Amino acid sequence: MAQKDVDAVELVRNMLEMPGGREGLLGMLSDMLHAVMEAEVTARCGASYGERSDDRLNQRNGTRQRPFETRMGTVELMIPRLRKESYLPSFVEPRRRWEKAFVNVVCEAYVHGVSTRKVEELVEAMGARGMSKSEVSRMAKALDDHVDAFRSRPLGELRTPYLWLDALYEKVRDARGRTVSRAVLVAYGVDENGERQVLDLDVAPGEMTTAWKAFLERLVGRGLRGVQLAISDAHAGLKRAIQEVLVGVAWQRCTIHFRRNVLSVVPKKAQGAVMAAVKTVFAQPSMAEAKAAMTRAINWLEDGYPAAAQLLRDAEDDVLTYLSFPEAHHRQIHSTNPLERLNKEIRRRTRVVGIFPNSASLVRLVGMLLIEQNDEWQVGRRYFSRSSMALLDAPPVVPELVDNAPAEAVA
Repeated sequence: MAQKDVDAVELVRNMLEMPGGREGLLGMLSDMLHAVMEAEVTARCGASYGERSDDRLNQRNGTRQRPFETRMGTVELMIPRLRKESYLPSFVEPRRRWEKAFVNVVCEAYVHGVSTRKVEELVEAMGARGMSKSEVSRMAKALDDHVDAFRSRPLGELRTPYLWLDALYEKVRDARGRTVSRAVLVAYGVDENGERQVLDLDVAPGEMTTAWKAFLERLVGRGLRGVQLAISDAHAGLKRAIQEVLVGVAWQRCTIHFRRNVLSVVPKKAQGAVMAAVKTVFAQPSMAEAKAAMTRAINWLEDGYPAAAQLLRDAEDDVLTYLSFPEAHHRQIHSTNPLERLNKEIRRRTRVVGIFPNSASLVRLVGMLLIEQNDEWQVGRRYFSRSSMALLDAPPVVPELVDNAPAEAVA
């Protein structure tokens, strides 16, 4: 066995010394990785590619290209896609980059002397005791370059009909050493192929109009186009920025946040009945039926809960915008829930750090998390089918003409 190991090492050494040897090894590695993926996908499907079998559990749905960095170079993986679930090869570590960012943030907090006892324990567990500022800076530079490249990539290749916008707040130390709250602005969209992607993030003092306006202008400058619907909560600064930058784009007020707003002006004992009435509105399949249900709900609330009735009256058009888009999309576009799930994952990770030593470390950690999420979406299922996305560009249905109406009336 030892002799075989020596021979194998010698073979690899000789190949590396030969002209084109490294490329040959890289090709061998590529073949091996694709064989591993094929075996894994076959196991998940319960049948080989093209095989007819009563035991089949899933089906292939094409492939998706993704670069995979190795010590010998970059392998262009053609990752199989499955119809019923997402697939990520076992040899890909989806959280590897996030872990590097996490280590860096924790070490930076330790070096700057602003870490909590919990963070110090994490530093010691990672073996980072005594890490110098120069070492932390080198780590930070490598991660920052990666995040910057992600945040500055062009967006103009495909249109982005749906755009979600939201913010979450984290604690950061400012230049004077004070702990302040900072808003992490996040945007993600669904492109014309029905695929999700994280578009950008930024850290701002708050959700004022100027912050959101600069954020949206940056997206537009990178090539964001074709937006038909922006989904967000009703924060005044965000709403105004959408109106000023994304001119002519429809706006959907998050129905989840809206329900909470309604409950906030209703006595606790009546919240169950009021919520049932509001939910009835959003259960309707068409705009006409939803507006009729909204009218009934407002009339019922008028006497006992006038503040709630006024909220419904004022928000009627904004919370029902989604009904003018394809029915197949209604469940996903009526709220910011998709971003809420993403924000929950971010908070779970940032909670361990507690107070970030500066805004740059916050961008670094959240940026790496979002890059990993974006990578996973790229190898997962489409958010919306291509056929349903095509409905966005379909011409409006023209009502039938009344008998004997002149043909010119169509215009």
